[in-house]
Amino acid sequence: MDIDARGPRFGAAVTTVVLAVVLITGSTWLLAWQTLAFVLGAAGGVARSPYGWVFRTVVRPQIGPPGEFEAPEPPRFAQAVGLLFAGFGLVGLTLGPGWLGLAATGAALAAAFLNAAFGYCLGCEMYLVVRRVAVRAE
Repeated sequence: MDIDARGPRFGAAVTTVVLAVVLITGSTWLLAWQTLAFVLGAAGGVARSPYGWVFRTVVRPQIGPPGEFEAPEPPRFAQAVGLLFAGFGLVGLTLGPGWLGLAATGAALAAAFLNAAFGYCLGCEMYLVVRRVAVRAE
């Protein structure tokens, strides 16, 4: 079933703020929270992530029904990519090296910002490339 296209973009906006605060403060707890949000989004889809829940229960009733839908698989893949980067960020910030934590968190922040500000989902585009390559390999 397709999802409201505004939901993943809302989640990306929240993620952008969270990751920016992580880079400013160095909070490993906040990065752990974001990593958990990515786990839930990758495992259950963006609608089942904490930010998806906030969008569905608080934001969407205020802005009305969706005008545009999208397939859930690309944003779910993007959550898995975000999980990978947040995981490396968490390892780098807690165990070292610190540069790994900052670089991985910064990369996740850049991708989230692209989606939030411009509607360009880097992880979704990666999903489409992987699918095209997989089809050609068959």
